[in-house]
Amino acid sequence: MADSSNWTFPENLQPDADSLAYDLDAALDSVVMLRAEIPEDAFTAQTLGTERAGNGVVIREDGLVLTIGYLITEAESVWLGTNSGVVVPGHPLAYDAATGFGLVLPLGRLGAPMLHRGTSASVSVDDEVVVIGHGRRMHSLKASIVAKREFVGYWEYLLDEALFTAPAHPQWGGTALVGADGRLIGLGSLLVQEARKEGEQLQGNMFVPLDLLEPILDEMLRLGRRAAPPRPWLGMYAVEVDGHVAVSDLADSGPAARAGVRKGDRVMDVAGAKVRSVADLFRKLWAAGPAGVEIPLLLGRRGAAVKVAVRTADRDDLMKKPQLH
Repeated sequence: MADSSNWTFPENLQPDADSLAYDLDAALDSVVMLRAEIPEDAFTAQTLGTERAGNGVVIREDGLVLTIGYLITEAESVWLGTNSGVVVPGHPLAYDAATGFGLVLPLGRLGAPMLHRGTSASVSVDDEVVVIGHGRRMHSLKASIVAKREFVGYWEYLLDEALFTAPAHPQWGGTALVGADGRLIGLGSLLVQEARKEGEQLQGNMFVPLDLLEPILDEMLRLGRRAAPPRPWLGMYAVEVDGHVAVSDLADSGPAARAGVRKGDRVMDVAGAKVRSVADLFRKLWAAGPAGVEIPLLLGRRGAAVKVAVRTADRDDLMKKPQLH
């Protein structure tokens, strides 16, 4: 993820206040800079790094910041900065692995305006939107919705309907996706090469729809996560190769690795049900019960069928927990 502020979008790509029906300056100032430091021995340090930088959006009058969760997972310190130059520490308050949302509580007065929350149902493909990053207009981008479709991530992550935009914002993590009514409708998560549809090359960004936040926001504030039982986690990275679901990698000492799953294995069925895609694998896995359930897998390995039983885990149990000083 890019971290330098020494860049700017061309003027013709920046949002034009005169063409918008809302207060652009207020929307721009609601997006804050976020930096996080993670211990070197954290579970996610090797994959996500120990120094992370991105954006967050003020979503309440008390300064509560919504961000993408991978920026703050296992963070031992978080700093927030506004367009006006205010910098305050923050506490990583909550993280939801199912959606990817994270919440940060400012430990000081940000003085940034809140951005009202809207709904992703209010936008359709081809609608014009604005992608806002910290740094006002120079770091904000006129874009359009190019797709609303399923997104599956190999790290056991699945959204039934994500939002995809183009052109791409280079500092996508935690950016605000703002609709024509000036309300927040999505949160920046990824840079993707197939924004329009699978198999069609178009670089853009994937946004987590804000609709997924509303049912769990109170639970995240109260518990630090959603109240529902945690999903079973395998620690198995799955991809589709030549019409098959294959294991591309394994989390060190994760449940799948401990059960004998190997890199390169084909996942043929889960609990006796044939696996047709990575998304199908995850849905069958999560339907088997909460974290801790034992799940039988049938694997293809060098022309032979191999059966293993994986005792799943709660991924959150492996994470370092934030300390409020």
